[in-house]
Amino acid sequence: MTMIINETLRLYGPANGLMRKVGRGVQLGKLVLPANIDLLPLNIAVHHDPQLWGDDVHLFKPERFAEGIAKATKNIGGAYFPFGLGSRSCVGMTFATTETKIALSMILQRYTFTLSPAYVHSPASVISIEPQHGIQIILESLQNDA
Repeated sequence: MTMIINETLRLYGPANGLMRKVGRGVQLGKLVLPANIDLLPLNIAVHHDPQLWGDDVHLFKPERFAEGIAKATKNIGGAYFPFGLGSRSCVGMTFATTETKIALSMILQRYTFTLSPAYVHSPASVISIEPQHGIQIILESLQNDA
């Protein structure tokens, strides 16, 4: 379940970017950033970079995380940060991940689900990435009396 959650967060993270303010002038390669400007680094760009994740970067492959995040990112610290990075990472990260596991466990104990044939994959970028037309799924009860 952890691998599925990590891959989902890589492809469709809770935020597209993280606003940052440049505190003092700095040079990034050939780019000079003056002090007191706002930047919006897009984590979606990093999470979809084929140089970091391979040619299958746009495919849903939870097995990328089979040996943990460090191995999946080839020990590149800034390659995976769905909840931010370092001292500015989201305080709710552990809670959100645990809550997701609990909710999925409760659902999967009672139901199987498949995508509806009517489902059209169309992610839309609002504040986060979300399905433009919703997600149509078919739930089937695992209990005989339902």
